[in-house]
Amino acid sequence: MKNLTLIMFSLLVGNMISAQKYSSKSGKVSFEASVPLFEDVSAQDNNNTVILNADTGEMASVSSVKNFQFTVKLMQEHFNESYAETAKYPKTTFKGKIQGFDKSKLTANPQKYTVQGTLNFHGVDKAVSSTASIYIKDGNILMQGGFVARPADFQVTIPKMVMKKVAENVNVKYNYTLVKQ
Repeated sequence: MKNLTLIMFSLLVGNMISAQKYSSKSGKVSFEASVPLFEDVSAQDNNNTVILNADTGEMASVSSVKNFQFTVKLMQEHFNESYAETAKYPKTTFKGKIQGFDKSKLTANPQKYTVQGTLNFHGVDKAVSSTASIYIKDGNILMQGGFVARPADFQVTIPKMVMKKVAENVNVKYNYTLVKQ
């Protein structure tokens, strides 16, 4: 998986040598899988790495799954050991494209775009689509969006004794400030 991530970024960066490249190593990705009447199931990674080719709208991101921080440490331990199996699947990646992206048309007012691509989590690739608000501020590209993922789609098994405490649909949100490189 480590080699796959390195190859993916190398290919994307190689294609971006002459392109306008924007990136961040401090992107925020969070997920929430709470069910009413039970303890909140949510976590956030503040070290998501993302790169955007502003000429084509192609983008890629990578997170170390262990970077997701939970409020309840025991929940974090169970997530890493039992659900995400981070020893076996240490990274989650996304590679995709912002549909109809044109950097020259960005303003300080957020505009809606569709982001489509492939999310790899728990060793499983799945096509995802999200709506993102994208705008420009102080020369940086700001991007916020989200999508819904299902643990079952990524072959994540939720034990029966906690199944009713974890939502079938997980809300994933991302927030990036991309700086020109």
